[in-house]
This record gives sequence, structure tokens and C-alpha cells, in this order.
Amino acid sequence: MSKLKKYVITAMCITLCSVLPLILHMVPGAGNTVLPMHIPVLVCGLLLGGYFGFLAGLFGPMLSTFTTGMPMVAFLPAMMVELAVFGAVAGIMMRVVRTKNKYVNIYASLITAMVIGRVLGGMARAFIFAPGTLTMYLWVYSYFISSLPGIIIQLILIPAIIIALEKAGVRPFVKFSR
Repeated sequence: MSKLKKYVITAMCITLCSVLPLILHMVPGAGNTVLPMHIPVLVCGLLLGGYFGFLAGLFGPMLSTFTTGMPMVAFLPAMMVELAVFGAVAGIMMRVVRTKNKYVNIYASLITAMVIGRVLGGMARAFIFAPGTLTMYLWVYSYFISSLPGIIIQLILIPAIIIALEKAGVRPFVKFSR
């Protein structure tokens, strides 16, 4: 895949970080439950690699804040850290995890990215961007418990998207062993 094509797909994923929340916020509470920005960032990382996933995770929330006001500026820095880590780790893991089963590759990469992103996003919020405001309970609740519906949706939807894009001829960053 050419670099131009990777940048175009990354730009589309960044744009989806603004469009998906707009659509889902029409349903009360759906935006915070479904976590719509996470999906294009994780897809970008899994599909194109860590660098492009990092770019999508860094600039997607920023574009959304400046165009829609979501997320609020107070939450933007920690969300940028979380999503940039999501995209970067997803792409790196797709390069590192090499089983003969493409679903194992995708799920191992996806779950690792989701856990590391939530941990580092929470640490950034707790120690850098809002020190003293995030307790362990609040972190577990906001990053894992209240996010559980979105996490489940991501675990179902993202592998299906990656497989569909592979079947459509958009090649993943690392070819899967068959």
C-alpha cells in the first residue's frame, strides 16, 4: 500500500472521529457508552500500523473538539494520550503478534492496545492533566466499567471491519498467515 493511500485512509479515520460521535450523540448517552472515536483509531492502527494509528489517535480527538466541542477541552489531552496509544500499540502489536490464525492476531493486538491505552490515558489524566482528581475507583469505573458496552462493541465490530477491509482488497499492514 502506498504512503499516499495510508495518509488518505488515516485522514478518513481522523474525520470519522468527529462524524461518529455527532451521529451517536443524537441518542442520549450513546456517545459515552459506545466510545465512537475509539473505533476508527483502532481500525487505523490495526490496518496501517503504529505510526498511522498514532496520528489518528492524536489528531482525531483534536479535530472533533475544534469542530464539534466533543470531547470538552478539559478531557481532550488525556483522551489524545489514550487514543494515540490505542492506535500506536494496535499497529505495533499487529506487527509483533504472528500466529497462524488472523483472528488471534487481531484480538491479541486489539485487547493489548485497549488495555495499555486505558492505563496510560488514566495515568496521564491522574498525574499530568488533572492531578488529584482521579481516584483508583473513578479510574476503574470510568475507563473500564462504564465503558464496558463500548469495549464489547469494539471487540465485535473492529475485527469484522478489519476482515471486511481485507476481503475488499484494502491490505492490512501485516499480511496474515493462512
